Amino acid sequence: MRNYLILLLFLIPRVLCAQPVYDVVVYGGTPAGVMAAIQVARMGQTVALLEPGRHLGGIMVEGLGGTDIDNHQEFQNSPAVGGLALEFYRRIAKAYGRSGEFEQVLQNGSKKPDIWRFEPHVAERVILEWVASYPIKVRYGSRLLEMKNAVLKKGTAIQQIKLENGQTYRAKVFIDATIEGDLLNAAGISTVIGRESNATYGESKNGIQAITDHAQFLVKVDPYQVMGDPTSGVIPTIQNEPLGTPGEGDQHLQAYCFRMCLTKNPTNRIPFPKPEVYQREQYEIYLRYLKAGGKLYRPRVDIPNGKTDLGAWHDLSHNLYGMNMAYPGGNYAARQAVFTQHRQFTQGLFYFLANDEEVGRLAPDLQKEWALWGLSKDEFTDNGGWPRQFYVRDARRMVSDYVITEHQVRKGNPPTVSDPVAVAYWPPDVHSVRRIVKDGYAYNEGSVFRDNTWQPFGISYRALIPKASECTNLLTASCPSSSHIAYGAIRIEFTFMALGQACGTAAVLANQKRVTVQAVNQKELKDKLLADGQVLSLNN
Repeated sequence: MRNYLILLLFLIPRVLCAQPVYDVVVYGGTPAGVMAAIQVARMGQTVALLEPGRHLGGIMVEGLGGTDIDNHQEFQNSPAVGGLALEFYRRIAKAYGRSGEFEQVLQNGSKKPDIWRFEPHVAERVILEWVASYPIKVRYGSRLLEMKNAVLKKGTAIQQIKLENGQTYRAKVFIDATIEGDLLNAAGISTVIGRESNATYGESKNGIQAITDHAQFLVKVDPYQVMGDPTSGVIPTIQNEPLGTPGEGDQHLQAYCFRMCLTKNPTNRIPFPKPEVYQREQYEIYLRYLKAGGKLYRPRVDIPNGKTDLGAWHDLSHNLYGMNMAYPGGNYAARQAVFTQHRQFTQGLFYFLANDEEVGRLAPDLQKEWALWGLSKDEFTDNGGWPRQFYVRDARRMVSDYVITEHQVRKGNPPTVSDPVAVAYWPPDVHSVRRIVKDGYAYNEGSVFRDNTWQPFGISYRALIPKASECTNLLTASCPSSSHIAYGAIRIEFTFMALGQACGTAAVLANQKRVTVQAVNQKELKDKLLADGQVLSLNN
């Protein structure tokens, strides 16, 4: 036995040394992760792209095709799209045979939202072909081990990470490109979940909202099991909790939902099936809404080939306010339970709207329209036409020495950003976080969206790196150090793509100079990003 132990101790270091050491390992195949991996490969370094699921592209291949570029009357944000993000949209235009039109739009500076939009399967095909043109080691089913020893560090540097499938990966630099921030968390880096109080960073739009006007109920809906009787409890989708103190922080996050790619093309349509778990009583609030005179949302064509990117930004839709609490910091089983609940509810809701007899009596035109729509046969073909992921709008956020706050987003005299690596061009966009009772009626609390107080801003490199005391060879492109309200202005896919490119560039520069990610030369980083077409300010 003693000889065996001696041999084992002798072999372990050799086994570790025998593992390949990548220049960069990217964890998460989101748009941020894909762009980070492409950038590293373009700069000639070795890179592994680890995707916990089975598809690359994140929410862009799971239904978010009505991309948030030039689609608001109040502003035109396409000037902020550059670098690899712009190349992605060029490839999308080419896939639809619209390259000439796309270049004309860019040259003329015209606002044409539909030129940026795409179907999920087209986005996935574009991404897969693009990634395959580089020596990127893509590994699917590569979820981080759910144990304290998932990350092996030496001092402040990560040596290797362990996956559930038994694989280990070593690298000089790591990039967390997940929305959940699991690698950050496992590496012992400070993160936060939920809304900070306004007092934390001297903000005015964070924390519990005294008044929520955006996407608020347009009709008065009785929230009680027995109408008019508060002692009877509340109906489904409503949380029985007080408003709280305005401006105070809590653990709530904006609602999640599925982005649905639907069609009413009869040859491509799958009628909404009745789910195995169907609880009609879950949809009582929708009936009361109709009875109160409300008009529920309907699908509409907004991406190519007569399909929808059906999101949930209405007063009453498939946004499940307050029902995602267990997801951001939960283990994999807890997250799966939240996902399953959202899927069952949403599948049941669509079936309910298209088939329920009472809906037909209350709103026949509504039901007639919903009955025309269905899932698309040519989308999510490995999952019966249903997205494999839902839209996790916010989960963990890193807390570093530099935190992006409302002050950077606010119009007027924002703090100077000396080291921008991308431009955020979107208002603070936070969906409501819960549905409660206020003044005796159902009330959506927490939504913050556009007004005339915001402006585009440069995203500091310092928001992508941890505190040096916590880790010196990890960056994040998707969980930047930011407050809840500021993250709402960052969490747009073209911005994530830009941050992925920035992280990939910085990782390579750190390796080339053999320095920590905190010590990357900012002039060299800026020059390289500009040379590669990245937009660092609107005056590029």
